[in-house]
Amino acid sequence: MSYQVLARKWRPQVFEDVVGQGHITRTLQNAIATNRLAHAFLFSGPRGVGKTTTARILAKALNCKNGPTPNPCGKCDSCLETAAGMSVDVIEIDGASNRGIEHIRELRETVKYAPVGGKYKIYVIDEVHMLTNEAFNALLKTLEEPPPNVLFIFATTEPQKVPPTIHSRCQRYGFKRIGLQEIAAKLRDIANKEGITVSDQGLALIARAAEGSMRDSQSLLDQAVSYCGLQIDDASLQSILGAVAQDALLRFTDELLRSDAAGLMVQVDELLERGQDMRQFLGGVAEHLRNLIVSKIAKEPSQIVELPSADLARIAEQASAVDLDRLVLLFDSLSRTLDSLRWSPHQRFTLEIGLIKACSLVPLAPLGEVLDRVKTMEARLSGGDALLPSGQALSDRAAPHAQQSRARPASPPAPAGGGSVSDRWERVVAVVKRKKPGLAMMLASSRVIEQSEARMQIGIQGTQFQLEQAEEKANRQIVEQAAAEVFGQTLTVSFQLQGTGSAAPPKPAPPAKKAEPREQDPLVQDALSIFNGEMIDPDPNRK
Repeated sequence: MSYQVLARKWRPQVFEDVVGQGHITRTLQNAIATNRLAHAFLFSGPRGVGKTTTARILAKALNCKNGPTPNPCGKCDSCLETAAGMSVDVIEIDGASNRGIEHIRELRETVKYAPVGGKYKIYVIDEVHMLTNEAFNALLKTLEEPPPNVLFIFATTEPQKVPPTIHSRCQRYGFKRIGLQEIAAKLRDIANKEGITVSDQGLALIARAAEGSMRDSQSLLDQAVSYCGLQIDDASLQSILGAVAQDALLRFTDELLRSDAAGLMVQVDELLERGQDMRQFLGGVAEHLRNLIVSKIAKEPSQIVELPSADLARIAEQASAVDLDRLVLLFDSLSRTLDSLRWSPHQRFTLEIGLIKACSLVPLAPLGEVLDRVKTMEARLSGGDALLPSGQALSDRAAPHAQQSRARPASPPAPAGGGSVSDRWERVVAVVKRKKPGLAMMLASSRVIEQSEARMQIGIQGTQFQLEQAEEKANRQIVEQAAAEVFGQTLTVSFQLQGTGSAAPPKPAPPAKKAEPREQDPLVQDALSIFNGEMIDPDPNRK
């Protein structure tokens, strides 16, 4: 007799044996017991989680000699034939190779015939999403109103590719990934019955590599037995799976948290010597950092992190010695390095530089703390109490010199805010620029002509149009508000035109000469006025 792999030998035969899908098996058992069974089911979920197995168990429960029953006997001819895939009343169809409309037409012809030996004729179509649109359309009417005692079970890993018209005619059951602890427990039961010796750490490695698939985990256990025999050690498992041991991750992360770049380079060299895939290893390190983060923020990390309790305790101990912000920065940095490795022609160099960058990270100050400091500095500056580099207030530093200041001749007091009048006016223009940039451009070359306790006169160098714009009520209010903010008092602002530039020394007036008749012409006078010109004599011989 040929060898039967573990995945087939230990395939569940009753609903209770299906691991991790209790929400589905219980619903189906209750539906059978209460005779509320639908005529079409859609089983969706990842690979290897029990979709086809559950469909076979449901077929056995319906066609069992004692059925329909939630607990098929597994011993009658119908149960044995269904389990072996030989029952004429349970037709299993591969949707990938029977996807055309002609295959669905054949199915519609055979649906008309009554079951041969059982009570139901059951059609199981695996990977149903592979059917063509024409095939789906041909199936719609039969699926909606099938003959009595006919039941359809569709299984798929990609339910989004199944048309909504099919969805609406089926009861959908979503199969979920199986937890690591559940897979490890099932593998331990199989190992004990098969006489296989393997550690709990080894079973956890297999369960993690299976990624929620029970069938994959059983296939990996079968592969490990073929490599090691009935005595499976952890080192051999790591070699077979290419997985990263938890001890290696803890040791590597310890040096990463200490920012020991040299030690990390040595470990990378050792991993490469053993043939470790760098992307797989760095992915394991990123997952370990994620587990550290979860351990710090979650009340029950065991419900989120799928690891044995001993490993969870070591992770919690390592996480207690590092800040959460540092872990988040490291995870972000290594995630970017992991993306770069995908396209890098020199993975070792990319990994080493990425690790050096991660060791050089410096946690940044929280944004809220920075904003609080900025607000404090603004408050001190606006109050004229800026801090000196030593931390002493300006008013305190000036106190010892107060006696000498009193002895000097009194000078006019400076307005609030400090600085000369011209400096403060530049600050007023800057405030106006934030509120109305166009007005600030007109005031860019202006200056303070006169200032009293309640009034300020501003000279504008420009044209009459600029003066009129500045004297508009809305613009003058903006300038007065800015002046009050800078000078610390309410001021009435007025404007005066000062010309287009700095005053030039007056030219000596030319000697008056007698106007000639042509100069008295009104057109000539208008031309001279418009172009600011003067009359010249076109006759060079004329004195």
